[in-house]
Amino acid sequence: MKWLKERLAVIKARILSTSRLKRTLIGVPSLFLIVVLWSISTALLAPGTDPLSARLAEWGRNHYLGFVVTALENAQYDINKPKVGGSLDSSASATLAQSAVQYAKKVPTLVTPALPGEGDLKTVLAKGKVPLIQVGYLRPDKQHTSYLAGIAIMNGALLRFEQHPGFSEPGHLKELGSSDVLNSQSLQGLVATFNSAFKVKDSLGGYYQNGVMVKPLVTGKASLVIYSDGHLDIGSWGSEETMNQNVTSVRQNLSLLIDNGVEAPDLNKSVLAKWGWTVKNAHFVWRSGIGVDASGNVIYVAGNSLSVQSLADLLKSAGAVRAMELDINAEWISYMWYKNSHTRSTLVPFKLVTFDRPANRYLSPSSRDFFAVYLK
Repeated sequence: MKWLKERLAVIKARILSTSRLKRTLIGVPSLFLIVVLWSISTALLAPGTDPLSARLAEWGRNHYLGFVVTALENAQYDINKPKVGGSLDSSASATLAQSAVQYAKKVPTLVTPALPGEGDLKTVLAKGKVPLIQVGYLRPDKQHTSYLAGIAIMNGALLRFEQHPGFSEPGHLKELGSSDVLNSQSLQGLVATFNSAFKVKDSLGGYYQNGVMVKPLVTGKASLVIYSDGHLDIGSWGSEETMNQNVTSVRQNLSLLIDNGVEAPDLNKSVLAKWGWTVKNAHFVWRSGIGVDASGNVIYVAGNSLSVQSLADLLKSAGAVRAMELDINAEWISYMWYKNSHTRSTLVPFKLVTFDRPANRYLSPSSRDFFAVYLK
């Protein structure tokens, strides 16, 4: 009888052990799934106007799945490459026709012969008779002739630039003493807004604002620098641009596309240390970039079907002597100029090109940092 009791006790212990193991095997994955679903739902329900695809991609990149997102983006590109050859559609042709009205100067075109209105700069905002913002349009290269890239040239002497952090990228809103949304006083004198650069961790550089070093700045990286007087400059950090008491913000991204009026020699080479790895630099996708000309004017360029090389070509054609790439992909690119910028109800935005994001993007909390442009 004693032997039987001992045997039954052993069997009971094994049953209990097996039951605990089963509960553990079921419970751990269930808990993991709950945590993942909670994390994803938090990203999907975050404020702002980010589309669903962008929110999922951002969640993946923020949770060590960047390689999966990149692989999917490259696979999508291989399946749906931009059209080669062809003519502009009716909407793009109409855009050129509008640009040709009362244009003041012309940007050299990259495709010959030029189309009527191509390269013509139209003043969309002025102070008296002095242009504040001029816009024009070019086809990006001889292969992608059914696409138009937009160019905005901003008067560096009469405009003031300001960086705004995003609530996610780079975050730290209270520390940085700035807002992720434009409202009330931040609409007074507003004339334009435009997107910033790659996620900071993918930029190969750093981020500094209002005395806070969010991520250390990297010597030699392309740097967009804003000074206390509101002027914006671009250069290589540590040589053309350095830290001093007048620097209010520094946004780094990859390497300079143009320096001293000369394009970088390896724009078509897949050099990860310069051009990053999220989307190949030779892929023709939505891209944006920014530069300064010899007079200190600020040049923004954006469009579909651009490689790093064609982006640099557009910036140089528009007069940039130093330039860098900003963000890429249709979900993240935006440039708007504004009229009647006094209150939210009277503000009238105009898109530079037909990117995906709504024209009121920065009137809602922004997940990524951006730039606002004001009258001095």
